[in-house]
Amino acid sequence: MGLIVAGDRSGTGKTTVTLALLAALTHRSQPAQSFKVGPDYIDPMFHRAVTGRPCYNLDPVLTSETYVQRCYQQHTTGYAVVEGVMGLFDGADGETDVASTAHIARLLNLPVLLVVDCARMSRSVAALVLGYRQLDPRISIAGVVLNRVGSDRHLALLRSALNSISVPILGVFRRGADIELPDRHLGLVPVEELSGFRQTVQRLAALGAANFEWPQLEAVFYQGQQQVRPDAKPLPTAISPHHTAPPVIAIAWDRAFNFYYPDNLAQLEQHGATLQCWSPMTEAFPSNVQGLYLGGGFPEVFAEALADNQAARDGVRGAIATGLPTYAECGGLMYLCQTLTDFDGQTWPMTGVLETSVEMSGQLSLGYRRSHTLQSGPVLPANATVIGHEFHRSRLQTALPDALYRSRRAFPSGPADGPYLEGVSTENLQASYLHLHWGSRPDIAERFVTQCRQWRSGLSEP
Repeated sequence: MGLIVAGDRSGTGKTTVTLALLAALTHRSQPAQSFKVGPDYIDPMFHRAVTGRPCYNLDPVLTSETYVQRCYQQHTTGYAVVEGVMGLFDGADGETDVASTAHIARLLNLPVLLVVDCARMSRSVAALVLGYRQLDPRISIAGVVLNRVGSDRHLALLRSALNSISVPILGVFRRGADIELPDRHLGLVPVEELSGFRQTVQRLAALGAANFEWPQLEAVFYQGQQQVRPDAKPLPTAISPHHTAPPVIAIAWDRAFNFYYPDNLAQLEQHGATLQCWSPMTEAFPSNVQGLYLGGGFPEVFAEALADNQAARDGVRGAIATGLPTYAECGGLMYLCQTLTDFDGQTWPMTGVLETSVEMSGQLSLGYRRSHTLQSGPVLPANATVIGHEFHRSRLQTALPDALYRSRRAFPSGPADGPYLEGVSTENLQASYLHLHWGSRPDIAERFVTQCRQWRSGLSEP
């Protein structure tokens, strides 16, 4: 049983409403599994901090419609809460609702809880909600949550308007009840950087308990019974074991690096790898590993700490020089550069693996990319096509040789969206700005684990 929390637009408060719902369910000892529509990394961190469970991304562009259904089917236990992206019908291409919250609602046959920002309207709320109900009859809007309600008089006007179109109000959040989650250049500040977040969770749970109409909400959850296509078989949970010891892959994980899809890490383990988390900010690079995965994050925010940990920088550079299979995305790419110049104009030394430097920029690179590999490496072979996502405000100062990808926007809107070269690929290193979700591409994890196993085997040969 489940539902989708959607917004009438971006910034309407659906993340706060979702967290309040998850916190209230968890506080009541009712199992809650969360999902997030789209490629977002940060909102799922908040979900995980509230529920204690991984949050899974549902993105049919990065994966496939079938994978979205299989992922939801396998991981749903108890109450499933799916947080939407942008407005309900806002799709990835800007013209249709592909990869939108509405798209996921149809795929999973889930009722929609529509969050409406009521700060500057009263009777007009009926026109807005009626339009959302009628735009796509395949979508079931089970009710609304009124956010930023100003007063009892304001609430009475909103109730009267919604009663006229027979839309139930399933939650009311007052303007003073807002929980401010700080943000910066790429969205919300990750939960690992927030002090006192446990107190925030307690407040969210109290708000959720008091502000939702729980008897009606329970009925909505029961409407969301799973219906998946016959070909939506469960995801594999184990791969046939190898007779050799599992290769150990170092996972960079701290406040500077924490952008990972749980599906990617799970697939590495399913293909026989052991994962060892380590902190490039505070720890030396581990010596007993056969692979390295540098995910995205905020190295620009923690550049000083990364620079100060020379043991880690030297260890990474030395390990890659000896042939350690390495994969890096976005922030990981930045860490492999010679230097990093932050938003304040200060320049910090990084690992120096790549013959280029990186600097922060005011220009945002954002969107899905369709990329074709030009070189073979430890994660992707040559002539492979992948769809990934870029989201960064940095740029390399000089182009790299041996480009990994020829990329272009997955949903081009004009001639300026034509192909460009990006990333770098060598025999043992592949790094780029592109974030990949491996959900529908188990061959990626399998290839990486195989390369790590073979590299260790080569070291052990006499």
